[in-house]
Amino acid sequence: MGSNVLDQQLGCLWQKDHLLSISLSGYINYLDKNNPSKPLRVIKGHSKSIQCLTVHRNGGKSYIYSGSHDGHINYWDSETGENDSFSGKGHTNQVSRMTVNESEQLVSCSMDDTVRYTNLTLRDYSGQGVVKLDVQPKCVAVGPGGYTVVVCIGQIVLLKDQKKCFSIDNPGYEPEVVAVHPGGDTVAVGGTDGNVRVYSILASTLKDEGKLLEAKGPVTDVAYSHDGAFLAVCDASKVVTVFSVADGYSENNVFYGHHAKIVCLAWSPDNEHFASGGMDMMVYVWTLSDPETKVKIQDAHRLHHVSSLAWLDEHTLVTTSHDASVKEWTITY
Repeated sequence: MGSNVLDQQLGCLWQKDHLLSISLSGYINYLDKNNPSKPLRVIKGHSKSIQCLTVHRNGGKSYIYSGSHDGHINYWDSETGENDSFSGKGHTNQVSRMTVNESEQLVSCSMDDTVRYTNLTLRDYSGQGVVKLDVQPKCVAVGPGGYTVVVCIGQIVLLKDQKKCFSIDNPGYEPEVVAVHPGGDTVAVGGTDGNVRVYSILASTLKDEGKLLEAKGPVTDVAYSHDGAFLAVCDASKVVTVFSVADGYSENNVFYGHHAKIVCLAWSPDNEHFASGGMDMMVYVWTLSDPETKVKIQDAHRLHHVSSLAWLDEHTLVTTSHDASVKEWTITY
């Protein structure tokens, strides 16, 4: 099965014509009695809690990428559920956030103090871009023009074409999450002080625009709508606040419903709905124009709260959780 410790076999099952064994890594092997040297098929998944996910269309197919607590990144075909992990040596610690940039690279930041750029066609870590950071990164966002903004503990770093070009040390607050406007010129950074600050990208520097958007509590996630018209902010005080970008980031609406801290949010491709997931095991799909019209998914993951969510299309939402599973939901309004 392999020479790694994780290839140790823990148990086997002979069910009618099927021979199965399970590895310490959590992989399930279908054994081939006509060709014992190679398993017919190996089903791979996560055996540790999933921290983040992102989705991407590649060659007409939609793929889901999920990153877990042990540094493992898996990709899933959204239609068939077939999955595999990236080859080569990748992150050595928790993957905290992932996103896909315009060059079709998966940009991931991890507790091993690196940001990795991995080609989604090759899906192999070796020989790919790794940027070593001075402090542990918490969140990463990408924009057009090769820009990546990384929020670290007590630091905001701007990367261009996989190289560090600017950093704000000691910003005077603890930055937590970041989003880049689809136009590529503006960056929103949410902090534990309950505020979102707006920066602009000028050549290779970040300039504070002096705009302070108030959330209702410590900010846990920020996201721009795909058309760039709105910025949604969720916080530990169970509220989602949406700001209108064109009106100088004036407050557009406030969304109440969660019973515990909200941890993640994502805009639907229709820019009219967005989903939020919280510690209360709930996922809500909100309607921008009417906070009262919402779709509620109760106990989305029974064992643990939702850790991340993303939209495959206007009616399909993907959620992951610390229960190490990935779920797809069909949303109807």
